[in-house]
Amino acid sequence: MGVRFGTDGIRGAVGAEIGPPLLRAIGRAAAVAVPAPRFLVARDTRRSGPMLQAALSEGLAAEGVDVVDLGVLPTPGLAFTAAARGLPGAVVSASHNPYSDNGVKLFAAGGRKLSDAEEAVVEARLEAALRQPAPDAATAGATGPARGRLWSDPGAADAYADHLVAMLEGRSLAGTTVVVDCAHGAASAVAPAVLRRLGAEVTAVAAEPNGTNINAGCGSTHPERVAAEVVSRRAQVGLALDGDADRLVAVDHTGAVVGGDELLVLFAADLAARGRLAGDTVVVTVMSNLGLRRALAERGIAVVETPVGDRYVLEALEAGGHSLGGEQSGHLVFRDLATTGDGLLTGILLLDLLRRTGRALAELAGEAMTRLPQVLLNVAAPAAAARDDDVRAAVAATAAELGDRGRVLLRPSGTEPVVRVMIEAEDEELARRLAAALAAVVARAAAVSSAP
Repeated sequence: MGVRFGTDGIRGAVGAEIGPPLLRAIGRAAAVAVPAPRFLVARDTRRSGPMLQAALSEGLAAEGVDVVDLGVLPTPGLAFTAAARGLPGAVVSASHNPYSDNGVKLFAAGGRKLSDAEEAVVEARLEAALRQPAPDAATAGATGPARGRLWSDPGAADAYADHLVAMLEGRSLAGTTVVVDCAHGAASAVAPAVLRRLGAEVTAVAAEPNGTNINAGCGSTHPERVAAEVVSRRAQVGLALDGDADRLVAVDHTGAVVGGDELLVLFAADLAARGRLAGDTVVVTVMSNLGLRRALAERGIAVVETPVGDRYVLEALEAGGHSLGGEQSGHLVFRDLATTGDGLLTGILLLDLLRRTGRALAELAGEAMTRLPQVLLNVAAPAAAARDDDVRAAVAATAAELGDRGRVLLRPSGTEPVVRVMIEAEDEELARRLAAALAAVVARAAAVSSAP
């Protein structure tokens, strides 16, 4: 079986890895593994989106499922609509990847990403669907299931926008000057419109998608674009979304980047002060900086750790009844307000926090935490290399050398054939030295395992 879910759906290069036959098979598999009379589908702004969404819809309809086309919509917008209507859904998107990639994110009825067990069922069905031809449209209903209907619902974007505006409970962002970088992605229309409805003075950049410019030198993976605009326009804050708008990176008025870890500390402290941080606990992933953990501990806030992926964060939030969690990358989940990471929601709540406190982001972020130097190296290696005896021994030795002054993490990627080596230490030179040494051990293990 060559097609597997990564940490956030299935994605790859269009043509080489992702194409209509695969999307058609995914549609058929999802229709059986996530049964429902109707399925919601949406996409981001990639040139390949309409073609792949059509194939996905065809696969769903071939199994008798009605398909509702929501058009271009942020991933959290699809999740919100799925929750509001009690239906499963799918977004054709490759998130922060370049336009040449695409993929699919699946949501269960209620707007939550599939669990590992549910993904395993889809994968098994997908393998079968790839081996068997889809029911022919001319004979469906006579020899197989009745073919589902397809229709569009462009009003979903408006309902999602209304939902975001309501999150401030009548408060306004009047007097706030903000630059929003839409990454030429799915939020290019909705993000500026919602912020303006809330009263902010908005400059929108990278908000003119042409099918090939999504994430290109802009968005959350290139915050230097919005930082330059903030400084030149003397704005108070910059918000950088990614292609499907499920993550956020902020910048302060000086152009300094404020990432997911800092944002988590800011929101946790604010919610705790207002008695709204359930269990005085925040859910983070293994990649969250040690500085975040120390900062939360100083505030009496506990940490629950999960694997990388906002769906794992959400699972831990629900299991523990917690209200806030997120990732270093800027996927933040407010469980009481959303069913998945929502970059635009996070941005709105951040602007509201600043307005309520009357303080600048630079000031708050500077007090939030002291980030430890973090070195991350990607080693071309199979996942099995991380379980090699020599690698395990090297990890243990590295952890012993760091003690409580740092942290070591080794994990296979969920999206690429690499093993990620991460070292945090109070001294950056030490972190680099230890990361390079451990990466070399992993590379040797990979070479031995691949030798004839």
